[in-house]
Amino acid sequence: MNLSSLKFFRSLRQDNNQFAVIGLGRFGRSVCSTLHNLGYQVLATDVDEKLVSEALTDEIVSHAVQLDSTEPAALKEAGIFEFDTVIVAIGNYIQESIITTLNVKEAGVPHVVAKASSEVHRKLLKRVGADHVVFPEFEAGCALARTLTKPSILDRFDLDPDHSIVELIVPDEFHGKTVAEIQLRNRYGLNLLAVSQDGKFKINPDPTRRLERGTAMVVIGCNKDINRLPI
Repeated sequence: MNLSSLKFFRSLRQDNNQFAVIGLGRFGRSVCSTLHNLGYQVLATDVDEKLVSEALTDEIVSHAVQLDSTEPAALKEAGIFEFDTVIVAIGNYIQESIITTLNVKEAGVPHVVAKASSEVHRKLLKRVGADHVVFPEFEAGCALARTLTKPSILDRFDLDPDHSIVELIVPDEFHGKTVAEIQLRNRYGLNLLAVSQDGKFKINPDPTRRLERGTAMVVIGCNKDINRLPI
């Protein structure tokens, strides 16, 4: 996550409980379903009446309407411009995606998240005002590649291109040793944030705490140093 993304997420209103999602493909449906299950009000739209009907039948949205999002009048009539956050989930139709993003930003929607299918698409979306752009397929592909090549890493949060926070299985080399004995900072330049215990994490573990094979630990540092761990 870069600094512009951090600024965007910090600007989101904590009391916002309504979202509009434009596009009901796989990505759009996933966003709708998750938000709806979390208790938020979700208005979804799509140009395909069948997808709108399915969203209502499957009860993954609060409301859904069929409309052409490239038409500002249709978006206004549906009340899209009144939402604080709008997700443009039209990734495979670049022209429609860009025009829709432009429409909602020109109407004054403060937070617009848009799905991109390529780097060029991302640049165009940012140019017309998208506040945050996501690459679901790219991000999923990167995550899968990391999992296949580093199966001991359970989860990763990228702070920037060079630094990350990772959750990993305690390496065999660390088994039975205390936090102080593994000398994580001196040997690898990393800082230990937490270790797991009985299904929960102990933050800032005591230096005398012994690590066990099969448990998890969370570290922060440079990706090059993380890659030097015996995993």
